[in-house]
Amino acid sequence: MPVYEREVRVAAPVEEVWEFHSRASGLEALTPGWMNLRIEDVVGPDGEPEPDVLETGSRIDSSVRPFGVGPRQRWTSEIVARERDAGAAMFRDVMTDGPFREWTHTHSFFADEGTTLVRDRVEYALPLDGLGDLLGPLAVVGFEPMFRYRHRKTRELLEDAPG
Repeated sequence: MPVYEREVRVAAPVEEVWEFHSRASGLEALTPGWMNLRIEDVVGPDGEPEPDVLETGSRIDSSVRPFGVGPRQRWTSEIVARERDAGAAMFRDVMTDGPFREWTHTHSFFADEGTTLVRDRVEYALPLDGLGDLLGPLAVVGFEPMFRYRHRKTRELLEDAPG
């Protein structure tokens, strides 16, 4: 299965970066406008609507319409893991319904002398079975602008945030 990875160093404490990424509002803030993201529903693991923190078991129903072209693409993801200890944290979301055959996104955060190393790792499989498998490695062409934006926006929002 193809893997896409990208990382960025953010001049902010790991606690702030972790908290920002632990909310649905963080997802909205980090999605470029050209994706036309709509968060349709967010449900916590206990069924609570609009939870403050995306804990393990939380589900996010969203849709996108890249560049305003074509029909909206539905996307449901579930937080399947969430861990935090001294100096490091991670959460993993899995697409349970959407445009990919498989999508597992691991978000990792590492404290490093007052800064935070943010690492995104996406394991994915494109639709169309065999053809999707052949074209899978080329998906980086689409992922790179999206994650470049996410990382630039993370730095912009958190490095200038009052501590």
